[in-house]
Parts: sequence; C-alpha cells; structure tokens
Amino acid sequence: MTKTAFITGATSGIGRATAYEFAKHGINLVLCGRRLERLQSLEQELKHLTEVHILNFDVRDKAETFNAVESLPKPFDSIDILINNAGNAHGLDPIQDGSIDDWDAMMDINVKGLLYVSKAIIPQMTARQSGHIINIGSSAGKEVYPKGNVYCASKHAVLAVTEGMRIDLNPFGIKVSAINPGLVETEFSKVRFKGDDKANDVYKGFDALQAQDIAEIIYFVISRPDHVNIADMLIFPKAQANSTTVKKDL
Repeated sequence: MTKTAFITGATSGIGRATAYEFAKHGINLVLCGRRLERLQSLEQELKHLTEVHILNFDVRDKAETFNAVESLPKPFDSIDILINNAGNAHGLDPIQDGSIDDWDAMMDINVKGLLYVSKAIIPQMTARQSGHIINIGSSAGKEVYPKGNVYCASKHAVLAVTEGMRIDLNPFGIKVSAINPGLVETEFSKVRFKGDDKANDVYKGFDALQAQDIAEIIYFVISRPDHVNIADMLIFPKAQANSTTVKKDL
C-alpha cells in the first residue's frame, strides 16, 4: 500500500532532499513551504516519480496551518508519515545582545509551528491507530553552546515535545522519532547570519554533512519493520565531536 508523507520546510535543505528520497521510493508527497515558486518547481521535478500535492503556508500561522491541512484532497488527506522539518536559526548573539524579533521567530517556527502542524495531523493518526512522526531536531537540542541560547532552547524544546509525543501516542501504535543533525551544509547559516559573509566560513576546512545524508537516514528510519521505532538519532560529520569541537584543515 502506497504511503503518504507530509513534509514541512520542503523548499530547501533537508526537507527538499527528503522529498527527493521519498519520491525515489514511491511515497506520495504533501510538500509544504512559504516559497510558492520553489514548491511549484519541486512539484514539476518530482511528479514523474510519485503523486505530489503542494501547500503554500507558514507554520507560524495557526489558522493557515489548520486550513491548509483541512484543504487536502483525497488521497493526500490520509497522512502516514509526518516530517516536522520546518525550522530556523536567527542570529548568533550573547543573550544580553539578542534580538527579541529573532527569539520570536525561532520559538514561533521551531516549537509552535511544529506543534500546530502536529495538532492538525495527529487526530487522523490516533483514529487509524497508525502513523510515524519524525521531528527534525539538532545537536543543539543535546547541548548548549556559546551564543546559542534561544536557538538551543528551541531545539531542546523539540526534543522534549518529541519525548512527550512518544509517551502520549504510545497507546495508539504511533511511532515518534527525533533526528538530530550536527553541521549540515544548507541555507541554514545564510539565514542565521542574515546574508552576511560569515555564513561562508561555517563549512570551510572540513566535509560537512549534506542534506542528502540526512534524507537517507530519515528514509532508513521510516522504512524499518513495524515493530521497530528508532526513537532518537544524533548525526555528526566525521570532523565534528560536539557543538564546539570541529577539526578543520585551514
């Protein structure tokens, strides 16, 4: 039976790579994002591999999120796999210099957005007593690093929510997993540094993880036998030992 996956933040990075990986395996896709042109382009690229439906909305907007999920036509309205991937980092400042707008953006997308999407989709999973939710966390959810304060707090919250979901949804046979990447070379740093050239230095001097690496791991997690749930994974590139220890050849 063909499964349907709902992927947030599908227009770039890990979300986009996961859409490609799932399409290769014939999983139907509901692809979500704020950038409509990118969604439309992705739909055109993948529709020869699988069935694709796009939803253009911002997970920060509670009403938009619920309306988007409710608008899904058959057969896309039955979600087997939820990939809560939408997330961001804004700024890298000590707490005393941090921007409240940056804090709001991180909490609204990384935590509240994840909750809104999950709340909209979980009821159908509990009704069917099946489903798999994967929340994309971060190594920043495992440890706090200098100037990471609120971003790390948001990713610690993602892990706490994931663990709470796993407990609460256990009676319904729903799998819940956390995937926590370290340094992945995506648009992440461009967003964090707001287009500053500092973003170009983040991945210099070592082989960072690529979005495709994480996409393949996500597919591995969702393709395990029914009795297997990979609850939590931390993935680093070889050069990275923790959030502040990276072997660079510069």
